[in-house]
Amino acid sequence: MLPRSKEEVHRASTPLELLFDLVFVVAVAGASANLHHSIAENHLSSAIFPFLWVFFGIWWAWMNFSWFASAYDIDDVPYRILVLVQLTGALVVAAGVSDTFSKGTSWFAITGYTIMRVAQITQWVRAWLGDPPRRQVITRYIVGLFLAQIYWWLIMLAPMSLKPYLIGFGILIELSVPFLAEKVNGGTPWHPKHIIERYSLFTIIVLGETILSASTAVQSSIDAGYVDGSLVGIIIGGLLLVFNMWWSYFQQTEHNITNSHWQGIFWGYGHYFIFVSAAAVGAGLASSVDFMSGQSMASLTLTNAVIAIPVICYFLTLALVHGRLRAYPMSAAVLCISTVLIALCIWSQSAVLLIGLIISASNAFKLWHYRTLSF
Repeated sequence: MLPRSKEEVHRASTPLELLFDLVFVVAVAGASANLHHSIAENHLSSAIFPFLWVFFGIWWAWMNFSWFASAYDIDDVPYRILVLVQLTGALVVAAGVSDTFSKGTSWFAITGYTIMRVAQITQWVRAWLGDPPRRQVITRYIVGLFLAQIYWWLIMLAPMSLKPYLIGFGILIELSVPFLAEKVNGGTPWHPKHIIERYSLFTIIVLGETILSASTAVQSSIDAGYVDGSLVGIIIGGLLLVFNMWWSYFQQTEHNITNSHWQGIFWGYGHYFIFVSAAAVGAGLASSVDFMSGQSMASLTLTNAVIAIPVICYFLTLALVHGRLRAYPMSAAVLCISTVLIALCIWSQSAVLLIGLIISASNAFKLWHYRTLSF
């Protein structure tokens, strides 16, 4: 398995990568749906950690595949078969999402991850055979992934009371593998523009799940006969919110990523907070519809908070990861003002509509400001 060139022009996502993304739609939808149901039952406090943990597992599996493919996707028959095995493992993980929410860990999820890891390590072994100059880097990946998977199996035997702490340590182990491996001999030959496209496509997938969660809740409300001005406000505000989340992400064509080890790690890892926030917004919008129609046991402030906090996290992380605060100092002031205004919406009866209008005004001002600077 020979490495791909970093200088390859017009590098684009392959149909197999797009199929891989679609499989992860199932897992993202499951995580968002479980968070939505927990909010409606007023069990948010017990659902926050499982949601963050489950989404990490989904995102991490996708990320490991995407960065490897950027460096070593030769699209031969063995590569395709191994990716299809990874897809099978991803579907098994998706089947264990609800179980993980309730128990913290799931035999389904661990088994699915093991299936993916066996295929992934096999891919790395092929890369080790075909790329002698980077064998030290690849060896770190192989050993790290193997030890990490052994650790997850051992966690299944631990007492329930210790699992949150052990899971947290396991996440640190997982994050350390690429961090330590990519420091050696210049790391793997991942393609910056290809990685940017892959992350952009995953952003669209998560935003699509946000729309799906909200539209499903709206349809249920309409079917139940709950249609009034509040529902219209949620629909308009939700559309404004999702449209502006998309606009903000794709507003900047040049992202803050290079072949630098530190920038690659910060950019790649930082997107976790962008993705998980977007998924949480979908659950929050659905919960707002439930509250309006009287189908939620959560309070008004809690219902609004599960929208406002993820929205703030999304735009704050987006500005940091894409380097906009440094490139455009005015963005920092606009972000601070928007954050305060969005936080105040937590106590409003029309929070979704107000948040959508605030984000729209913020983006309109920043767009005008950027255009002014360009002249």
